[in-house]
Amino acid sequence: SQNMPSLVSNQATERTLRRLLRAEGYSVSREKGTGKNGADIIAERKSERLFIEVIGHKSNPPVRSRDFYESFFRAVSRLHQGARRCVIAMPSLAARGLPSRARHYGAAWRRIGTAFPELEIWLVDTRCSSYSRSRWNDWIG
Repeated sequence: SQNMPSLVSNQATERTLRRLLRAEGYSVSREKGTGKNGADIIAERKSERLFIEVIGHKSNPPVRSRDFYESFFRAVSRLHQGARRCVIAMPSLAARGLPSRARHYGAAWRRIGTAFPELEIWLVDTRCSSYSRSRWNDWIG
């Protein structure tokens, strides 16, 4: 997916979110670089620790789906590191497809949210420099 055209790149999404989290008083891990293991962002404030996986929004729908599923597995794998908040951060453009994705998977989507109450989806608007937080099951209609 490195050469796939992006409507919103992983890097733009990550840069925007890092800036916003710092403005909210979080200390934010250093950028890890391409191909490195570990969460894209670890943000900490007081006793709160967020493990954040960041994806962009590619123009190719199958690649977009693959990025989403990979980010899900990376996010929940942070439970092994003691994560209590596992975040998939993606461009706000993705909000258009999330309700239909949740509907398509129905009971399975709901059960994932029940099995992983730590799982969140954040939508990052790189143009307006803002973001919104949601829980996994908030996307069920």
